[in-house]
Amino acid sequence: MAADLPFSPAAEPLTVMGAGLVGSLLSLYLARRGHAVQVFERRADPRRAGFQEGRSINLALSDRGWHALSGVGVANDIRQVGIAMTGRVMHDVQGNLTRQPYGREGQAIYSVNRGHLNRRLLDLAEAQTGVSLHFGQQCLGIDLKKQQLHLRDTTTQAEHDVPYRRLFGTDGAFSAVRAALQRQERFDYSQDYLEYGYKELTIEAGPGGAWQLEKNALHIWPRGQYLMIALPNLDGSFNCTLFFPYEGPESFAALQTPADVTAFFTRVFPDATPLMPALEKEFFEHPTGSLVTIRCFPWKYDDDVLLLGDAAHAIVPFYGQGMNAGFEDCSVLNELLDQHGDADWATIFAEFQQQRKPNNDAMADLAVYNFVEMRDRVADPRFLLQKKIEAKIAAQYPGRWTPLYSQVTFSHTPYAEAWAAGQRQDAIMARLMPHIASETDYDQPDVQALVQQEMVERT
Repeated sequence: MAADLPFSPAAEPLTVMGAGLVGSLLSLYLARRGHAVQVFERRADPRRAGFQEGRSINLALSDRGWHALSGVGVANDIRQVGIAMTGRVMHDVQGNLTRQPYGREGQAIYSVNRGHLNRRLLDLAEAQTGVSLHFGQQCLGIDLKKQQLHLRDTTTQAEHDVPYRRLFGTDGAFSAVRAALQRQERFDYSQDYLEYGYKELTIEAGPGGAWQLEKNALHIWPRGQYLMIALPNLDGSFNCTLFFPYEGPESFAALQTPADVTAFFTRVFPDATPLMPALEKEFFEHPTGSLVTIRCFPWKYDDDVLLLGDAAHAIVPFYGQGMNAGFEDCSVLNELLDQHGDADWATIFAEFQQQRKPNNDAMADLAVYNFVEMRDRVADPRFLLQKKIEAKIAAQYPGRWTPLYSQVTFSHTPYAEAWAAGQRQDAIMARLMPHIASETDYDQPDVQALVQQEMVERT
């Protein structure tokens, strides 16, 4: 949309359930179209003193997220508090480092603090004419026929009903709005948990706020059946996340004492452990989070209710696309409103789920696929060689070969198309790599002939 539409008291009022990242961004999009938007959130206001932050895991903003933020004019503001990560740095058990760029020169994903981003979007929403934010409002139920929310004020415990005309469910993976839709006939729902949990930990800043690892990289400690990652913060620290089995000889269940934790980390992550002075305290005080993929359909109820973000398609975090996919929901919905106008909600809701459902199902598969890659394959020299060969093919055949990661992260190619193209490319590389023992082999005539044959057959 080229410019904001003027706020109109006559414009249809809209309701958003959930003031997290997707809900706060969606409220900006809707209000800038002239609607009055009521936003209800179960949590207390995260901008107020005494608020206890939930997940501290940093987020990786990439092109889809930036595009959505640009749509409400806040991308440059957010970019000021992000740190560009131009590649992965893998740490082996001996502390040796291997670097793998994410894309071409100048391409990067950005490490952004979840709390800062949410607070900034809420500030912008609150300043936007037409948006009213209501915190501490727990949704106890929804009467879909009467179009009525049943809420509890978490401060006073008083319960009250709020009518709605159009409701957008952006209230996360365990959505109350989706729970109401699940009680309708012919509503499909599944949730699949990995046998892994995650624990958030910290690599401290060095003297004077110095970064003790390379700043402009996502760090990975791949260990076959589990891994740890670290993303940089502006204060010189890194947010670390250990992805670890719940059960087994090396698992959360096996680490019962501070001595167990220190011994395990010293053995498995020897270069990181000295940089984590609060390791034992954080390990036992920070909760263990679960990793779930949620699929459901339909995402709408008549033309009254629509699910977006994790409420519709929660995924595991291994492609860094959960937030980006939710933000893309907002920009796609806005494009449909541009196309059909702000009155034909039945068409907009139907087209929205038709477009987004297959793409977010593909992204769910990609996220699990990338878990195996990050946990295991990034430590394999043959895998790293394959990535270099793929980069050579992309450079030799621009526009005809784009690596899967780049399609997902640095383009707006629909996720389903990117995943299908990535599977075709994997099949080509499986045929090509037996003929390549080193990077220089790519230039051998017989290898070049094979590459050319594959590219001809591909097109």
